[in-house]
Amino acid sequence: MEPKSTARDLEHIRLLMDRSVKFVSLSGLSGVLAGIYALLGAAYAYSQLYTGAAARSVTYIDGRIPVVADLLVAAALVLIASLATGWWFSFQKAKHAGVSLWTSTTRRLLVNLLVPLAAGGFFTLILLSQQQYQLVASAVLLFYGLALMNASGHLFEEIRYLAMLEIILGLVAAFFPANGLVFWSLGFGVLHIVYGLVMYKKYDR
Repeated sequence: MEPKSTARDLEHIRLLMDRSVKFVSLSGLSGVLAGIYALLGAAYAYSQLYTGAAARSVTYIDGRIPVVADLLVAAALVLIASLATGWWFSFQKAKHAGVSLWTSTTRRLLVNLLVPLAAGGFFTLILLSQQQYQLVASAVLLFYGLALMNASGHLFEEIRYLAMLEIILGLVAAFFPANGLVFWSLGFGVLHIVYGLVMYKKYDR
């Protein structure tokens, strides 16, 4: 057997083994759209916090209930839209590749992802109940980055870089609590769009 043929066969085997332990149906386009949803949500939050009648009666620092409730609803809508988009594009990519979306790798990925996310969700609720609104953006970014890092073994290598950037943003945001919305926009908006474009160019095309 020729050396070049052997190298190709070994590379093919390596790719098959890599696919057996990694979730490869995640689409870069879903990351781009998730980032756009996040930026739209941030724009709505900005309008509620800093412009119009709401800004005159409620500030970011005191965070009284009406605006907090509106922002929670907006955040929930962004999350639902992002999850639905991610599922749809992943389903379509898996279907096109002729593979099942729900595998043992998918189950392991979800467990590794959801445990830190659930902990972060409960911690965020505690912050809200204690009216520590300034730290919410920092906590959400930090736990999201930890969740991505925890699940990175079942995803492409690039997710580690996204996870580290989210963690760094979360820590920096804690030092600048009044700018939480800016860091939230960078972490969930800009980084997702950049990451999605990189993944689309590298794996989807």
